[in-house]
Amino acid sequence: MLVSVLWILLAGFFAGQLVLRLGAPPLIGMILVGIAIGPQFADFISPEVLDAADSLRLVAVMIILMKAGLGLDREKLAQQGSVALRLGVLPAASEAIVVAIAAMVLFNFDFLTGLLLGCVVGAESPAVIVPGMLRLKSLGWGVAKGIPDAILTGSALSDVLLLLLFGLLLNFLGQGGAETVTLPGGLSLSPLQLLPFQVVLEIALGLLAGFLAARLLVLLLVKQNWTRTIVQDLIIAASVALFLVVFTDVFPYYSGYLSVMALGFFLIEFDTPLARVIRSGFDALWAVAEIVLFVLLGASIQPAVLGSVLLPGLVLLTLGLVVGRAIGWYLSTLGSNWTWKERVFLLPGNMAKATVQAAIGALPLAAGIEGGEVILAIAALSILTTAPLGAWATQVFAPRLLEKGEVDPTKVSVSDRPVFLAAVDPSPLAAQVLRKAADLARRSNGEVIILYVDNEGNADGVAALKQTAQQVLADIRFEFLTLPGAVPEEIVRVAQARRVADVVIGKRGHHPWHDLALGSVSQAVLEMSPIPVITVDRPNNEGDRPPKIQQ
Repeated sequence: MLVSVLWILLAGFFAGQLVLRLGAPPLIGMILVGIAIGPQFADFISPEVLDAADSLRLVAVMIILMKAGLGLDREKLAQQGSVALRLGVLPAASEAIVVAIAAMVLFNFDFLTGLLLGCVVGAESPAVIVPGMLRLKSLGWGVAKGIPDAILTGSALSDVLLLLLFGLLLNFLGQGGAETVTLPGGLSLSPLQLLPFQVVLEIALGLLAGFLAARLLVLLLVKQNWTRTIVQDLIIAASVALFLVVFTDVFPYYSGYLSVMALGFFLIEFDTPLARVIRSGFDALWAVAEIVLFVLLGASIQPAVLGSVLLPGLVLLTLGLVVGRAIGWYLSTLGSNWTWKERVFLLPGNMAKATVQAAIGALPLAAGIEGGEVILAIAALSILTTAPLGAWATQVFAPRLLEKGEVDPTKVSVSDRPVFLAAVDPSPLAAQVLRKAADLARRSNGEVIILYVDNEGNADGVAALKQTAQQVLADIRFEFLTLPGAVPEEIVRVAQARRVADVVIGKRGHHPWHDLALGSVSQAVLEMSPIPVITVDRPNNEGDRPPKIQQ
């Protein structure tokens, strides 16, 4: 079992990084390596791990849904609320109907069996769509109109609708009929008539469960201080989120997936600093969960079942996306402020199928429904085609179809490490500047660029500065640059070219009254630099003065 875990983590990681270097999303490599090491080919994954695959995938989906909730923007959702609600119903419903009609022609299914297939195919994959939309938010694409937020919310709602309809049809076809349900007062309704009430109930209770869970976390972690470290905060938050998902086995009247997203969303509203801490923790969890999710997803695919349905299956999937979803997307954005390019983006941004298909694709066959083997094959085909294609197309077409807006750091994590520029010269103040830069880098897990503008060829000074840097920044990744030129201009040029977060520079002052006047170099940098500048004083008898941050 441990060897299987090593295969999954190492092979999945390096396959993902290799594909990333080729310009494609890492999940493509992870799925492919999962197929290669899975039971269909190399068979490197033990039966124990495969038996636990559903549970492991559930944990991974919980993590990514929590990240989605922690990345939602209330103002953008309010701006695009009606679009998000329509995206949660119309595209999925229209795709399921088109797939059902196509299945009647291509596979001789009856309409209800075709609709069952439509529910399997129409469900969207949070494991593919959520990371893609969060990446767009971190880069600013479409954020001005809340397009990623609308897609995230609509995706969660559509899965609630299709999974409920799938369960209804599975029971109906498996039992050969449907029993009416008698409500208090003698009112009898069929399961189909009850479906709208079930959808509303699952959504309402899911939102309520997320609201109460968020209140509980704030109470435990902030008001009563039960935890002392970020890791403890993360353990409690992840446990509560996972409970919301698994408790649906006991109380199946609310959407566990929606409740987890709601938990993250309400955490931002109730305590933004706590949400930021938990978001960073879930970012770290996702780095591992992503590999496990997509490698096991690939291992669950059975390429052997695709042969007989490959061509008609591709036709069916294409009709569902190009015709069915296009109708739903048009109706969903009708009357909105979206441009035609933004509407076209819904094709790559909202097409991916993966986790839901892997979870429910085999259930019709297990229930003995006629055509179950075809449903399983098309579910596998939808994963192999739409998941990689959707992830790649989202990355490629977002810059071409969406407008770039300002990134909100309170809603998304900044993945890049900050870089700080320490401008030094061979003076006693250089050590103070390096210590301040090192302190900033340690606090933010950043890096440091040390810049010495040398116009005199001072080899001894450079050697002394490098030795001091090695001592002060021994645990920090840094780069030492020696360049000629005008000192203030060169400092500002390097800072802008390297996109540093802050410039740290020494302040010249030999007497107390000189605190009011900066040295000529630092003063010039302050006046020229569009980047924040931190000036460091000389130490005095009372210890180091606190650095001054100026713009």
